[in-house]
Amino acid sequence: MTWLGLLLAACWLAGCTTAPPRNPDDLCSIFDEKPAWHTAALKVQREWGAPVHVPMAIMYQESSFRADAKPPKRYILGLIPWGRVSSAYGYSQALDETWAQYKQETGKSFVSRDSFADSLDFIGWYMAKSRQINGVSLWDGYGQYLNYHEGWTGYQRRSYTAKNWLPPVAQKVQARSQRYASQYEGCSQRLTRRRWLW
Repeated sequence: MTWLGLLLAACWLAGCTTAPPRNPDDLCSIFDEKPAWHTAALKVQREWGAPVHVPMAIMYQESSFRADAKPPKRYILGLIPWGRVSSAYGYSQALDETWAQYKQETGKSFVSRDSFADSLDFIGWYMAKSRQINGVSLWDGYGQYLNYHEGWTGYQRRSYTAKNWLPPVAQKVQARSQRYASQYEGCSQRLTRRRWLW
């Protein structure tokens, strides 16, 4: 018990977080390694209608499944650190104000951006709002990512057309979501059966 206590204390002091999956390019491998993530993804699908593969592809693009992901630092004169380029944080890279809106609208007060389940739920909520506000299908990884990155109003104004680098990134999200969908089709039944055996 003493060693366990020391280990837990060391982990707490070091700010331990869940490590990213070993094979982030394979959705079946991700869920085999982290069964709780599959449970969270199915919950998001039930609550928000978001198919498992699309929010997972968005999360990969935003944070590479890192719980403590942060945007790059801002520098004055290229030398002096001066905060970060935005308030984005965690698995979902949600901004402070958007995260506050999510909490207010859903009534989910005790949520955290460095929780995988909470962050995936946030993405599902955001996707549902993108469908409601801008009519973007929940299966459309390209359009959903543009909404996610630019915001609902930015998407309406087509702000992404002024960012030559952004549409190709959204295309990458769409391609990954399609790859994840194909992979998941081959393992979803097995993963679901395993959930009922616990």
